Amino acid sequence: MLEVNHVTKKYGKNLACNDVSFTLDSGSLTVLLGPNGAGKSTIMKSIIGFLKYQGNITVNGIPNKTSEARKVLGYIPEMPSLYSTLTVAEHMEFIARAYKLTNYKERIDMLLKRFELDDKRKKFGDELSKGMQQKLNLCLGLLPDPDIILLDEPLLGLDPHAIKELKLMIEEMRQAGKTMLISTHIIDSVDMLWDRTVIMQNGQVKANVTKAEIDGMGKSLEDLFFEVTEGINKDAVSEEKTEEENTEEENTEEENTEEA
Repeated sequence: MLEVNHVTKKYGKNLACNDVSFTLDSGSLTVLLGPNGAGKSTIMKSIIGFLKYQGNITVNGIPNKTSEARKVLGYIPEMPSLYSTLTVAEHMEFIARAYKLTNYKERIDMLLKRFELDDKRKKFGDELSKGMQQKLNLCLGLLPDPDIILLDEPLLGLDPHAIKELKLMIEEMRQAGKTMLISTHIIDSVDMLWDRTVIMQNGQVKANVTKAEIDGMGKSLEDLFFEVTEGINKDAVSEEKTEEENTEEENTEEENTEEA
């Protein structure tokens, strides 16, 4: 379980996150939604321990910045951070040693093959296209096979094959009982099974609901997102449109009667 309690983060006078709280239940997939600049990446970086903040974040009851917590936390950033002097294979080896992994060769082979980087093992980081860099970024984050994994805009820059493979891996991780937090501003990218959504706007949590609760409202995730972030209620808009159409029909009938 991962708990975010009353987290506030400022960059100078700019309030990036304001009193943010939510919980990731063990084995669940939570989607962190919000428009650009909502504070999603700031929360992700706070959870992984990259930023200083006010509030508390715990992993299985342990502070997130402890070595015990970091052993079970994995993070795939939005922007790849690769070394120009390391090859694809050396990047993978570096992560394996940093996490003190054992028997990792087969997992490296599997990841590189699934994301079509197997024939790029000897390519240096700066020799890869942006799409390939993003795929290597995914492989590096998935290699340690963490119990809790944070994915920040994971589908951006990927080709259709890589998107398909990543979605398959996300489903495989769900079935394996992994806890996942996926941040995105593209609603269509989260059409996989998910358990809860946290919607942020202007640094605050505007909605925190389960899929079952949304289904019970008779709404789609898209409906809820626009209702929360833009104040657009599709049902109300539909009713208003129907009333306008009825009024127009009545006016037309009256005009026809008067002309007759």
